[in-house]
Amino acid sequence: MNWKSIKNQMTTFLREEVAKTGLSKVTVGISGGLDSAVVAVLCKEVFGDNMSGVFMPSQFSSKESIEDAKELCERFNIKYEIVSIAPMVDGYFSSNPDATPLRIGNFSARMRMSVLYDISARDNSLVVGTSNKSEILLGYGTIFGDTACALNPIGEMYKSDEFAFAEYLDVPASILNKKPSADLWAGQSDEEEIGYSYQVMDNMLKKMIDNGLSKEDLIKSTEDKELVEMLEKRIKNNAFKGRLPLIARIDFKEQK
Repeated sequence: MNWKSIKNQMTTFLREEVAKTGLSKVTVGISGGLDSAVVAVLCKEVFGDNMSGVFMPSQFSSKESIEDAKELCERFNIKYEIVSIAPMVDGYFSSNPDATPLRIGNFSARMRMSVLYDISARDNSLVVGTSNKSEILLGYGTIFGDTACALNPIGEMYKSDEFAFAEYLDVPASILNKKPSADLWAGQSDEEEIGYSYQVMDNMLKKMIDNGLSKEDLIKSTEDKELVEMLEKRIKNNAFKGRLPLIARIDFKEQK
């Protein structure tokens, strides 16, 4: 791929779309993972010191996540602040001791976005999203949590392609080489949770979404009916996450 062209398109998008709002600053949540690293580097290049990062560890965040986030910011001279969401999570779940890891993870994601939007209000900035195309299609994100943002430069890039792009951007190897994880609970891994690698899923998603192959042709191309049906089901069941809330259309002039 022509990474230079792709980078130029993304930075142009960021520059033009932020300018349309009349604002000049952006805020990015930096997790120590691949997606936020790519977005942070792009935003730093476009906005310079008008871009700020926020680390939002919880009690479940790994030590490596903070270390990797700091390494990224030091390499690219990105200013950042650290806001722990642990007290917020503890404050709510102290009276909900039977909460599942999924509930706690989703709540944590929404607390992080609440922090980002409050900081954006303080700084008069826009929150830039960090969800890639694979996650968006699979619904692998928390609605009103990590999927919330004002604009998103990487939403059309598949996760498996993002590794090569991140390498082009000179993202630290510590981030490039780690297993994809939302870091929502200890030991959580995206690929282990789903059951397939992003490379395998993305190869099929490209045939399904970009090339428009039928279900029958997809199954023939892979001989993995379970994979095709899993992707098809996830895309269908999670489509609502990518839409604005539905509002009932009512005809107030209708007569009885």
